Amino acid sequence: MPHPDWQTLTVFEEGFWRQGLVVAGTDEVGRGPLAGPVVAAAVVLSRGAMIAGLDDSKRLTEMERQRLFYEVWHQAEAIGIGAVGPQTIDRLNILEASRLAMQRALAHLPVIPEVVLADAMRLTEGPYYTVSLIKGDQRSASIAAASVIAKVLRDRYMVELHREFPEYGFDRHKGYPTKAHRDALDARGPSAAHRLTFLRRRGVSVRGDGQAVPGAAHGFD
Repeated sequence: MPHPDWQTLTVFEEGFWRQGLVVAGTDEVGRGPLAGPVVAAAVVLSRGAMIAGLDDSKRLTEMERQRLFYEVWHQAEAIGIGAVGPQTIDRLNILEASRLAMQRALAHLPVIPEVVLADAMRLTEGPYYTVSLIKGDQRSASIAAASVIAKVLRDRYMVELHREFPEYGFDRHKGYPTKAHRDALDARGPSAAHRLTFLRRRGVSVRGDGQAVPGAAHGFD
């Protein structure tokens, strides 16, 4: 599938850039997994930026994501990261946890944006004008950049989490409900990194022979 050209991908930004406004894009990764955090990024691009091949992280290969991660990291004017761990996901629900992760990412920007382009999310808190774009990661360069940053960082975190819980294969499936992951849950029960509300909806027992639950949130709340 061809990636959108830069002019098409910056239509929304350009309207605000012409007014001299600081624009941030924000997106999250990790709504669907049974384990691990939901991670969001916020990215401020300059009007003169040009990142060839940028697109929704889900439409990129791993090699493309790695290349674009470094392109975005070096060309962005500012980047903020936010994450919400499994215990808070269980307490809030995944929609509100995703919203919170985006708000945290925006709060961690070293600049205050005047406009925020968000991927299909209403953000009501913050001193900025927000535009919620359906499929924003395919329509906005700033949102697409945020999706790449969030995806690569979350994947790296899940590889690190695999070292603590190697029996679940987090390095391969990143917490998503693959057959191998479900088989490991059936055999061992959930770990402290699992989202118990997600497991209950899938009929997985939240008590098993594996790691104690609820356990720690592994650096995220």
